[in-house]
Amino acid sequence: MDSLELTIETGPVPTVVDLTSECAQFVAGHNDGLLSVFVPHATAGVAIIEMGAGSDRDLLAAIDDLLPAQPGKWSHQHGAPGHGRDHVVPGFVSPSVMVPVVAGRLALGTWQSVVLVDSNGDNRRRRVRLSFLSE
Repeated sequence: MDSLELTIETGPVPTVVDLTSECAQFVAGHNDGLLSVFVPHATAGVAIIEMGAGSDRDLLAAIDDLLPAQPGKWSHQHGAPGHGRDHVVPGFVSPSVMVPVVAGRLALGTWQSVVLVDSNGDNRRRRVRLSFLSE
């Protein structure tokens, strides 16, 4: 298995970061297999969505609607007000995804992108582990 750890700066506000080009670079030159994208954090996840058409903003809005960051609403109380919801986000946005790789290329659909979803402004630096498992 071939692995690489990325460090991604996400900033002080909830964000969606496109990782597709980093993933594509990592698998280039490999044969067929699977790419695992994993975020070793309790308050972030990864997803496959369309980027560039507002879906990233829609995803963050949906998280806010479903899991409002209201102070006092969550049992988990440390960090910024409402931070408890950030610890629930990975239950809805998984901390990992698998992407098929065919002849060294991501087998994503036309509009699909691999993204980091970070709803937690308290942690501005994220690690993302890319692992390629060949056939």
